Amino acid sequence: MSKTIYVVASQTGTILSRLLKVITRAPYNHASISLEDDLSVMYSFGRRRAYNPFIGGFVAESSRWGTFLRFPETNAAVVSIDVDDEVYAEMERYLAAMYSNRKSYSYNYLGLGLAAFNVPFKSENRFYCSEFVRHMLLNFDVVDKSGLGEITHPKDFLELPSANMVYRGLLREFPGEKRPS
Repeated sequence: MSKTIYVVASQTGTILSRLLKVITRAPYNHASISLEDDLSVMYSFGRRRAYNPFIGGFVAESSRWGTFLRFPETNAAVVSIDVDDEVYAEMERYLAAMYSNRKSYSYNYLGLGLAAFNVPFKSENRFYCSEFVRHMLLNFDVVDKSGLGEITHPKDFLELPSANMVYRGLLREFPGEKRPS
């Protein structure tokens, strides 16, 4: 049997994402990973608080709260990747452990800045969003290492041979996304 994970590439409209869009000319400048078919919880590295772009780290995200709620016009592309049950369970445990210890993780601001110049920079317990999603996919052998460069951009996940495009549009309109009452 197999289960499905989702990689979400998005463009929120925050000042940082608009700056990255100008620099990269890419339609999406944020990446998240979700184990939920309705994307009710996604994991990434980003703002810890919706109104404070300067404090970043490991975060749980949703269009129902935080930055995505603050920016309802967030555009997204979502791909699905099938994994076996054991890999899914291992990813679930890993993400739960990371979330339990989320304060020990920080945002890799220097790595993000250097990535713009195609210079990789790794730092223990620090990631930027696409670096984290790449780490998850490689760490659990979801994709072959040759499928992703050392510096990975959100659009790169959309082009993976094992990925199936399931949605493009406003994140808040993703089919199955539960709306707040």
